[in-house]
Amino acid sequence: MSEQSIKRLRITGIVQGVGFRWSLSSQARRLGLTGWVRNRRDGSVEALVAGRAADVAELLRWAHRGPPAASVDGVEELPVDAGEAIPNDFSERPTS
Repeated sequence: MSEQSIKRLRITGIVQGVGFRWSLSSQARRLGLTGWVRNRRDGSVEALVAGRAADVAELLRWAHRGPPAASVDGVEELPVDAGEAIPNDFSERPTS
């Protein structure tokens, strides 16, 4: 069985209004990951991703560059809450 990984990410830079959420969702689904992505009111994008460690690492690499119109300043890994519910699919959530 492959090692599993769960990461909560905060991506900063020019990451809203450039298709970042849609592109991250698309990449996550392509990799077979579960979780969610949403815009934050502070202009960042937050995501929770779960799946095979190698696939999560690949999504993390992608997040450092994002879609062509994005300009990523940073990708921060945040703590994952112990009781965090992991969805069975990958979705885009409303801004919070």
